[in-house]
Amino acid sequence: MARIGLFFGTNTGKTRKVAKMIKKRFDDDIMADALNVNRASAEDVAQYQYLIIGTPTLGDGQLPGLSADCENESWEEFLPKLQGVDFAGKTVAIFGLGDQVGYAAEFLNAMGLLNDFLVEGGAKVVGAWPTEGYEFEHSEAVVDGKFVGLALDLDNQSGLTEERLSTWLKLIAPDFDLNL
Repeated sequence: MARIGLFFGTNTGKTRKVAKMIKKRFDDDIMADALNVNRASAEDVAQYQYLIIGTPTLGDGQLPGLSADCENESWEEFLPKLQGVDFAGKTVAIFGLGDQVGYAAEFLNAMGLLNDFLVEGGAKVVGAWPTEGYEFEHSEAVVDGKFVGLALDLDNQSGLTEERLSTWLKLIAPDFDLNL
Protein backbone atom coordinates (compact mmCIF):
# COMPACT_ATOMS: atom_id res chain seq x y z
CA MET A 1 0.00 0.00 0.00
CA ALA A 2 1.13 3.54 -0.74
CA ARG A 3 2.33 5.64 2.19
CA ILE A 4 0.57 8.90 1.23
CA GLY A 5 -3.12 9.32 0.50
CA LEU A 6 -4.10 12.03 -2.01
CA PHE A 7 -7.67 13.32 -1.82
CA PHE A 8 -9.40 16.27 -3.45
CA GLY A 9 -12.76 17.91 -3.95
CA THR A 10 -13.53 19.77 -7.14
CA ASN A 11 -16.19 21.50 -9.16
CA THR A 12 -14.60 22.49 -12.48
CA GLY A 13 -11.81 19.90 -12.51
CA LYS A 14 -8.95 22.30 -11.73
CA THR A 15 -8.27 20.80 -8.29
CA ARG A 16 -8.29 17.33 -9.86
CA LYS A 17 -5.72 18.57 -12.38
CA VAL A 18 -3.40 19.79 -9.59
CA ALA A 19 -3.85 16.52 -7.67
CA LYS A 20 -2.80 14.62 -10.79
CA MET A 21 0.22 16.92 -11.16
CA ILE A 22 1.23 15.96 -7.61
CA LYS A 23 0.68 12.23 -8.20
CA LYS A 24 2.83 12.26 -11.38
CA ARG A 25 5.86 13.11 -9.24
CA PHE A 26 5.59 9.95 -7.11
CA ASP A 27 5.42 6.23 -7.74
CA ASP A 28 2.64 3.98 -6.47
CA ASP A 29 4.68 2.80 -3.46
CA ILE A 30 4.90 6.35 -2.17
CA MET A 31 1.58 7.90 -3.18
CA ALA A 32 -1.85 6.51 -3.91
CA ASP A 33 -3.78 7.66 -6.96
CA ALA A 34 -5.64 10.92 -6.50
CA LEU A 35 -9.17 10.20 -5.27
CA ASN A 36 -12.15 12.55 -5.44
CA VAL A 37 -13.83 12.70 -2.03
CA ASN A 38 -17.19 12.08 -3.68
CA ARG A 39 -15.89 8.55 -4.34
CA ALA A 40 -14.04 8.08 -1.06
CA SER A 41 -14.99 6.67 2.31
CA ALA A 42 -13.83 7.62 5.79
CA GLU A 43 -11.93 4.31 5.84
CA ASP A 44 -10.04 5.35 2.69
CA VAL A 45 -8.76 8.44 4.50
CA ALA A 46 -8.21 6.75 7.87
CA GLN A 47 -5.78 4.16 6.48
CA TYR A 48 -3.06 6.74 5.79
CA GLN A 49 -0.63 8.32 8.24
CA TYR A 50 0.28 10.92 5.60
CA LEU A 51 -2.32 12.84 3.60
CA ILE A 52 -2.30 15.53 0.94
CA ILE A 53 -5.70 17.07 0.38
CA GLY A 54 -6.94 19.74 -1.98
CA THR A 55 -9.95 21.98 -2.38
CA PRO A 56 -11.17 24.94 -4.37
CA THR A 57 -13.02 27.78 -2.69
CA LEU A 58 -16.43 28.49 -4.17
CA GLY A 59 -18.97 31.31 -3.97
CA ASP A 60 -18.77 33.26 -0.75
CA GLY A 61 -15.81 31.27 0.57
CA GLN A 62 -17.51 27.87 0.70
CA LEU A 63 -16.24 24.36 0.49
CA PRO A 64 -17.31 22.67 -2.74
CA GLY A 65 -20.58 20.80 -2.37
CA LEU A 66 -24.24 20.81 -3.31
CA SER A 67 -25.10 24.04 -1.47
CA ALA A 68 -22.34 25.77 -3.48
CA ASP A 69 -24.14 24.69 -6.67
CA CYS A 70 -21.77 21.86 -7.52
CA GLU A 71 -23.19 19.11 -9.70
CA ASN A 72 -21.82 16.44 -7.36
CA GLU A 73 -21.20 16.04 -3.65
CA SER A 74 -17.77 17.09 -2.42
CA TRP A 75 -16.04 18.26 0.79
CA GLU A 76 -19.23 19.76 2.22
CA GLU A 77 -20.88 16.34 2.27
CA PHE A 78 -17.71 14.35 3.01
CA LEU A 79 -16.49 16.14 6.14
CA PRO A 80 -19.40 14.87 8.30
CA LYS A 81 -18.40 11.33 7.30
CA LEU A 82 -14.92 12.02 8.70
CA GLN A 83 -16.21 13.02 12.15
CA GLY A 84 -15.25 9.65 13.64
CA VAL A 85 -11.75 9.52 12.14
CA ASP A 86 -8.95 10.05 14.64
CA PHE A 87 -6.44 12.37 12.97
CA ALA A 88 -4.03 12.30 15.92
CA GLY A 89 -0.67 11.12 14.64
CA LYS A 90 -1.54 11.95 11.03
CA THR A 91 0.46 14.47 9.02
CA VAL A 92 -1.59 16.44 6.50
CA ALA A 93 -0.67 18.98 3.85
CA ILE A 94 -3.38 21.07 2.17
CA PHE A 95 -3.45 22.78 -1.19
CA GLY A 96 -6.16 25.20 -2.17
CA LEU A 97 -7.33 26.86 -5.36
CA GLY A 98 -8.94 30.26 -5.49
CA ASP A 99 -9.38 33.45 -7.48
CA GLN A 100 -7.67 36.34 -5.70
CA VAL A 101 -9.05 38.91 -8.15
CA GLY A 102 -12.70 37.88 -8.45
CA TYR A 103 -13.02 36.70 -4.84
CA ALA A 104 -10.46 38.81 -2.99
CA ALA A 105 -12.55 38.97 0.20
CA GLU A 106 -12.76 35.20 0.62
CA PHE A 107 -9.62 33.97 -1.13
CA LEU A 108 -8.98 30.31 -0.25
CA ASN A 109 -11.42 30.28 2.67
CA ALA A 110 -12.23 26.61 2.00
CA MET A 111 -8.59 25.69 2.66
CA GLY A 112 -8.95 27.39 6.04
CA LEU A 113 -12.14 25.41 6.76
CA LEU A 114 -10.38 22.12 6.02
CA ASN A 115 -7.43 23.15 8.18
CA ASP A 116 -9.73 23.94 11.11
CA PHE A 117 -11.49 20.58 10.79
CA LEU A 118 -8.21 18.66 10.66
CA VAL A 119 -6.55 20.53 13.53
CA GLU A 120 -9.63 20.03 15.70
CA GLY A 121 -9.40 16.32 14.86
CA GLY A 122 -5.79 16.16 16.06
CA ALA A 123 -3.91 16.27 12.76
CA LYS A 124 -0.50 17.86 12.35
CA VAL A 125 -0.97 20.22 9.40
CA VAL A 126 2.25 21.09 7.56
CA GLY A 127 3.18 23.11 4.52
CA ALA A 128 2.38 26.69 5.53
CA TRP A 129 2.91 28.96 2.54
CA PRO A 130 3.87 32.67 2.37
CA THR A 131 1.27 35.26 1.41
CA GLU A 132 3.80 37.31 -0.56
CA GLY A 133 3.04 37.36 -4.27
CA TYR A 134 -0.73 37.37 -3.82
CA GLU A 135 -3.15 40.30 -3.80
CA PHE A 136 -6.32 39.68 -1.80
CA GLU A 137 -8.35 41.41 0.89
CA HIS A 138 -9.02 38.57 3.33
CA SER A 139 -8.54 34.82 3.71
CA GLU A 140 -9.63 32.41 6.42
CA ALA A 141 -6.69 30.30 5.26
CA VAL A 142 -4.13 32.73 6.70
CA VAL A 143 -2.86 31.81 10.16
CA ASP A 144 0.10 33.58 11.75
CA GLY A 145 0.74 35.53 8.55
CA LYS A 146 0.94 32.49 6.23
CA PHE A 147 -1.51 30.38 4.27
CA VAL A 148 -2.13 27.04 6.01
CA GLY A 149 -1.13 25.27 2.79
CA LEU A 150 -0.17 25.82 -0.82
CA ALA A 151 -2.13 28.70 -2.34
CA LEU A 152 -2.81 28.39 -6.06
CA ASP A 153 -4.66 30.76 -8.38
CA LEU A 154 -5.03 29.07 -11.74
CA ASP A 155 -7.28 31.89 -12.95
CA ASN A 156 -4.77 34.72 -12.53
CA GLN A 157 -1.36 33.14 -11.86
CA SER A 158 -1.41 29.83 -13.71
CA GLY A 159 2.16 30.39 -14.91
CA LEU A 160 3.40 30.12 -11.31
CA THR A 161 1.69 26.80 -10.53
CA GLU A 162 4.50 24.37 -11.48
CA GLU A 163 7.17 26.36 -9.61
CA ARG A 164 4.99 26.82 -6.52
CA LEU A 165 4.06 23.15 -6.52
CA SER A 166 7.68 22.02 -6.76
CA THR A 167 8.79 24.36 -4.00
CA TRP A 168 5.91 23.30 -1.74
CA LEU A 169 6.53 19.59 -2.24
CA LYS A 170 10.18 20.13 -1.24
CA LEU A 171 8.96 22.08 1.79
CA ILE A 172 6.72 19.27 3.04
CA ALA A 173 9.09 16.43 2.07
CA PRO A 174 10.79 16.15 5.50
CA ASP A 175 7.40 15.90 7.24
CA PHE A 176 6.41 13.08 4.88
CA ASP A 177 9.75 11.28 5.16
CA LEU A 178 10.49 11.91 1.47
CA ASN A 179 13.77 12.57 -0.28
CA LEU A 180 13.18 15.18 -3.00
